[in-house]
Amino acid sequence: MPLTKESLAQAVEKALAYKRGNFKESVELIIVLKDVNVKELGGKIRETVILPKGRGKDQSICVVADGEMAEKARASGALMVLTPSDLQGMSKKNAKKIADKCDWVLVKTDLMAIVGRTLGPALGPRGKAPVPVPPTADISAFISRYKNAIVARLKDQPQIMTAVGTVDMKPEDIAENALSVITAVEAKLPQGEANIGKIIVKTTMGAPIEVGG
Repeated sequence: MPLTKESLAQAVEKALAYKRGNFKESVELIIVLKDVNVKELGGKIRETVILPKGRGKDQSICVVADGEMAEKARASGALMVLTPSDLQGMSKKNAKKIADKCDWVLVKTDLMAIVGRTLGPALGPRGKAPVPVPPTADISAFISRYKNAIVARLKDQPQIMTAVGTVDMKPEDIAENALSVITAVEAKLPQGEANIGKIIVKTTMGAPIEVGG
């Protein structure tokens, strides 16, 4: 069966039918690859995708900025706003605490160097690369966008796994999110769609459901 939004939605419906835990589970997309060299591609596939129908749950956005951008970030619902003085002399322990709390760290571009020195060693192992924000950009728009952002990343196995929604969302909305991720991944594969072996959806605690299976 060719991959369509409809076939994705059908698989999502089956996944949602399983008994759920006592928390709001995520719906996860697993893209199983074939005929690819993971060692060769591993460092090349790390796509940030803004989910068109939203992530379904709040994500913690932290901002490193100064002046007007810092003020606007505070007013726009950032979990944490750090200035250059906050980063000066920051301990490794505090850097790790910040890295654990923040899903995304948005950084005014001229502060990327100091962030690389202070937060970089904690963010890197957690797969949370800082996002540069031009000094003239609307930080509130960036915050809104990244609340709905996920990372599709190939690591050491021939598969990509990421959340594409939550169990309280409509199946067709989750399917649309999943299709956006699949399209972004296909664009990075040597043979595009031909490198995708199968697509699986599942809830956090549920059984895997193969799309078209």
